[in-house]
Amino acid sequence: MDFMPALDVLRARVPFVPELAIVLGSGLGELAHCAEAKAGVSLPFTELPGFPKQTVLGHSGRVVFCELEGRKVLLQAGRFHFYEGNPMSLVTAPMRLYGRLGVKAVLHTNAAGAVNAGFKVGDLMVLSDHINLQGTNPLIGPNLEPGLRFIDMTEAYEGNLRRQLHAAAKATNQVLREGVYLAVTGPSFESPAEIRAFRTMGADAVGMSTVPEVIVARHEGMKVAGVSCLCNMAAGILPQPLTHQEVLEAGAAAAQRFEALVRAFVRDLTL
Repeated sequence: MDFMPALDVLRARVPFVPELAIVLGSGLGELAHCAEAKAGVSLPFTELPGFPKQTVLGHSGRVVFCELEGRKVLLQAGRFHFYEGNPMSLVTAPMRLYGRLGVKAVLHTNAAGAVNAGFKVGDLMVLSDHINLQGTNPLIGPNLEPGLRFIDMTEAYEGNLRRQLHAAAKATNQVLREGVYLAVTGPSFESPAEIRAFRTMGADAVGMSTVPEVIVARHEGMKVAGVSCLCNMAAGILPQPLTHQEVLEAGAAAAQRFEALVRAFVRDLTL
């Protein structure tokens, strides 16, 4: 995907260069409807050349430029998934746009299944690392400079930002888990045997997004943090089937705690 036409449109429409972009995952999009967002500048994905309409329930598909807790931010409501048949160049195109706009950092959020049996539905988990089992890497192909050909992923999720998320959790009297996020392609939920294998590999949560975006965000030179809302226990942990509706409902139930965490994080953010 050639993201340059979309970048030209975005540059012509944005009221400012945000310090921080926040990607809102499944069931976590309510922040994009807050009073500050309504007073900001909203741009549907469909107004960006090459960006299709969102197809997944719970993803509205727009970017909002607003001031949140006194900071200039960009809220991305929804994302493009690999399982929708999208090329990786589209899945990660927003990160290319934000990097070229001059955004300094990205907070990625998502809905995930808890692989760690010590966690519970509704928990929020800061990402300490990830495992990519999506079968590909978004950097395959010609290198897009000025990004390095071989980007270091030793600390994909910056330690300073992780500490700030924990401080935000403490300030809002929340328990914030920390763990490793494993990304699969989906769209089928994982089998119990796969979950047992993922647990052996060191995963604490599993989902179908985020990792390609994180890799490209790092390639663009942006700092990265991540938070998962654990919206279900992964397959085989509980004697019940998994549904997307369950994910959306758990996300909605955690919405107020999630917003409080994000607001506290943004208010005291240091980059």
